[in-house]
Amino acid sequence: MRSLVLLVFSCTLLGSAWADMWTYVDRNGVRHFSSSPADARYSLLFRARSAPGEAAQTDVSSPQGVQRIAKVQTLAKLEASPGYIAIKEHLHTAAQTRALDVALVQAVIAAESGFDSNAISPKGAIGLMQVMPATAQRYGLANDSTGTVAAKLTNPKTNIDTGTRYLRDLLNQYPGQLELALAAYNAGPGAVQKAGNKVPDYKETRAYVKTVLQLYRSFNPYASTTV
Repeated sequence: MRSLVLLVFSCTLLGSAWADMWTYVDRNGVRHFSSSPADARYSLLFRARSAPGEAAQTDVSSPQGVQRIAKVQTLAKLEASPGYIAIKEHLHTAAQTRALDVALVQAVIAAESGFDSNAISPKGAIGLMQVMPATAQRYGLANDSTGTVAAKLTNPKTNIDTGTRYLRDLLNQYPGQLELALAAYNAGPGAVQKAGNKVPDYKETRAYVKTVLQLYRSFNPYASTTV
């Protein structure tokens, strides 16, 4: 799966549970998120040092207050973006069908593609949830007269249906261990198994897990890691 773009989880797993969020908008208008600045294009969106339950009142005169407002404004823009609005119905339907938190699916899509249905990774992952064609074939997609598997994965509904099925299967495979399910979504279950059922020590995968968890917590302040 493509790497991009706050939950409390084991500090021994990925360090501090409350990480910063960095972002940039590419030339196509797609916003990308990361828990660390991957390159010079990224700017700090907010510095997350607070925990859930902190007083909601924001001191706009403080740097922390300004960052918190920037966070809310950016997430609001994301949810008001044409890319998100176009898939909102599919996203909610698929999440309900697979018994997934909508906020988790939002977080995965934001991290994977920035809600760009035409996104293609260098490794060949396609669409909103950056599904590999080989993975899609395991879920019944096939090359036929209606198109190739790759072409079908650019369809938002097909991509979300396939991606959420895969995500649900990974959550079932790693019950109560969301970070492992996300690591497997990014690097594959085999990589998690080789790491001794821990998040693999791959920079990309560890950053991906951290970012998705952070986005998930931003979309749903009451989110749980035991999905």
